[in-house]
Amino acid sequence: MSLAFSVLDASHHDRDEFTCGVAALDDYLRQRAGQHQRDGIATTHVLIDDAQPNRILGYCTLSAAQLRLQELQEQDRKRLPTYPVPAIRVGRLAVSQSEKGKGYGKLLLGHAVNLALSVRKTLGVRVLIVDAKDSQVAAFYEGFGFRHTADSALMLYLPIGRA
Repeated sequence: MSLAFSVLDASHHDRDEFTCGVAALDDYLRQRAGQHQRDGIATTHVLIDDAQPNRILGYCTLSAAQLRLQELQEQDRKRLPTYPVPAIRVGRLAVSQSEKGKGYGKLLLGHAVNLALSVRKTLGVRVLIVDAKDSQVAAFYEGFGFRHTADSALMLYLPIGRA
């Protein structure tokens, strides 16, 4: 078994067999992910096993975003201009029900952070943001250093360092 990340390829990856247990996340992958990718709205990154490269073990979506400066915690506002803070949004993150408990959520989040750091080398990006669907999901992100925004208990951000 060799895990790998790939950008969703609708002609290759089997979206219909993916089930995470949250209908909205399953439906997004099946019905909108490909269109959003084609339209430049979001990219979907899938976790696969090289032995079965068409089977999706989990996925996350990424898109450009911004955060109002006032939404950052005070210590994160230092030395920043007053206009919106450039960001990357993790729109969705899901792991197949059959693969839960294997640490794949952590791998997907790590992949998103690595991509954000890579983008930061060529484009201004200060934070990775996520809208958690509930407090349990928020706790998952908090465990990786995400901080709550000033305006919402379920919107969190992760400062992605200085160049």
